[in-house]
Order: sequence, then structure tokens, then C-alpha cells
Amino acid sequence: MFGRLKTAIVAGALIGIGATSIASAADLPVKARPMPTVSLYNWTGCYLGANVGGGWTRIDTARVFDITGAAVPNNYGREKDSGVIGGGQVGCDFQTGSLVFGVGGSFDFGSINGRHALTDFPTFSETNSLKEIYTATGRIGYLWTPQFLGYLKGGAAWIKNRNSVYSPAGALIESASFYQPGMTAGIGAEWMFAPNWSVFAEYNYMWFHDDNAQQFTLAGGAQGEVINSSQRVQTVLVGVNYKLHWDGPVVAKY
Repeated sequence: MFGRLKTAIVAGALIGIGATSIASAADLPVKARPMPTVSLYNWTGCYLGANVGGGWTRIDTARVFDITGAAVPNNYGREKDSGVIGGGQVGCDFQTGSLVFGVGGSFDFGSINGRHALTDFPTFSETNSLKEIYTATGRIGYLWTPQFLGYLKGGAAWIKNRNSVYSPAGALIESASFYQPGMTAGIGAEWMFAPNWSVFAEYNYMWFHDDNAQQFTLAGGAQGEVINSSQRVQTVLVGVNYKLHWDGPVVAKY
């Protein structure tokens, strides 16, 4: 009899404690669900901007045919030049999470000039002038912060050169202006300092090889030599972009 009474007392105490715990839990405030974190900086959209920087070029030239059309190969030597360039760029980006994909084009102008003696005819000289650089590239970038993008880029490039050959007395013998296609690869970083504005710095390497060679024109207008060229161009640019038709804020995470 005493054992059954003891069991009943313990069971009643446990039931009372459980009921008290349930009532206390019911009185506790419910924790609100976390709100999504919203970034004010959205990289999805299009942009246009301006840039300025430096350019370095190395060009190797060789004669393929002389003015008579005869195949007379000669080494005309190598030249290394540098100068200031500037221009603009346009493009569009798409952001997904911390990744940014984009396409763009750039156009830069300058006058990177130099002169060197022809290797096989050292009393004669040649001048090279790189005047225009165009690119059409794609890029992929990673957002280290909502505002700071590091990226790689690559694609096609075109340059415009003017090359001239001079006599030992300094008189112009022949010249040619021509566009040359090639490839480019680069690396850069961009910082969006306001929702519609960003600044960037980037390095680009370009390579060009003239498989068809260029027909030069003599100073009097007649047909000159055919000269082949192989060229490497490097640029370091800084610039600013303005974002057009930018979307609203991006939900970064939950």
C-alpha cells in the first residue's frame, strides 16, 4: 500500500513539472526569421567609360619581296617603343552570387613611336608607329566584397600601325599604314565606389603575327616592298565606368 502511494506521488510531481515547463516555453517570445542581406551594389547591367595609361610594343620586321616582286628575304630588325595611350570602353556584365560574367570592347589611341637601323642594311632605318588599339573580349570575375571585383579577360584585338623605311640620308623611301588582327589576355580589378560608378586598373598582353605581309608604297606612289611583321603589345590602363540601366539591389545571402 505504501509503495503504491509513493509511486502515485512521484508521478504527480513529474506531471506537474512537465506542465510548468510547457507553460513557461509558451510564454517565451518567438525568435524572428533572419531578414535577407541586401547589397546596394549590383554588377548586372551595361556600362561605358574612359581610360588612360601606357603602352609598350616590340615589333620584328622582315622583307619578303623587293620592289620588283622577287622573293628576297631580309631581316629588318627589332624595335621596342613605349608611349601614352587613352580611349574608352563599353560592355555588359551579369552577376550570379559572387561571380560576374561579362563582354566588352575597348578603343585606345596614341602614337607609340620609334626608329631602328635595319639589321641587314644598317645604314637604312625604319620607323614604327602604333596609333590605334581595339579589343573585343569576354571576362570572368570574382567579388571579394560586394564592391570589389577581381577578373580575368581575353579575346580578339586589332592594331593600326604606320611603318616607314628611310635612306641613309634620312629621305623617306616607302611606307605603309595597316590594321593587324591578333589576340589579347589580361587581368584587372574594379571597385564600385557608388551604385552607378566604378574605377578599374588592368594589365593586357596582345600578340600579332602578319601571315599575309604588308605591301609598302614608295614615296612617289609606286609599289614598294612586301614586309612581314610580328608584334607584341602590352598596356596598363586605369579608368572609370558609368553603369547604364542598372538593376535594383541584389540579395546577397539569407
